[in-house]
Amino acid sequence: MTETSPAGPAAARRGGDAIRLERLSRHYRMGEADVRALDDVSIAFARGSYTAIMGPSGSGKSTLLNVLGCLDRPTAGRYFLDGEDVAGFDDDRLSECRLRRLGFVFQSFNLIPELTVIENIELPLFYLGLDGARRLARAVELGGQVGLADRLHHRPAELSGGQRQRVAIARALANDPSVILADEPTGNLDTRTGLQILDLLTDLNRAGRTIVMVTHEADVAARARRSVHLRDGRIERIDEAAP
Repeated sequence: MTETSPAGPAAARRGGDAIRLERLSRHYRMGEADVRALDDVSIAFARGSYTAIMGPSGSGKSTLLNVLGCLDRPTAGRYFLDGEDVAGFDDDRLSECRLRRLGFVFQSFNLIPELTVIENIELPLFYLGLDGARRLARAVELGGQVGLADRLHHRPAELSGGQRQRVAIARALANDPSVILADEPTGNLDTRTGLQILDLLTDLNRAGRTIVMVTHEADVAARARRSVHLRDGRIERIDEAAP
């Protein structure tokens, strides 16, 4: 395996938007119906911004996050990630985008139960081709940053929900992504633990990370500096936080 380094957001932050969508749509067939999950959406996410995506069930939130995460392709329109139009990329190039440019935080944590905390954090770095010593050093560093220095050799079943989400955040940071995508990151957590996770995301944003977070909770969305409200696959309104 050829060794490489995390792509890092530094070059991508020199100017312009982290993400820009131009008249992007995602339609699919469900039986006899043509479902317009996203319909002619145009929006930009500035570098270092913190945006909450909101809307009722079926509004297009999950579809939008899947497209932003290069997990799904648009039916029409353009998707610029770090200035490059990725809408027409094949599966291999989309996988490369996910590996090098994006970090994911899921409601269900998506940790590998057989691996320890440190091994879960290391996983993206293995696929990037870093050697064992560099993977270990990076994982230890990130584990400490999210407050898990004393849990690095535990497995997910031995952790609380909040600790598991901290592992997921550390793993999302392993490749030094330009964008972090969070899907209901506090949905499976109690109120106190959820606030701690939101504090951690706020700290990451203050450090320059671009964050796009899907949530249905107004108090969670209030942590973001902008809320984008979807309805029927379209942008209904955008609320900007007061300076």
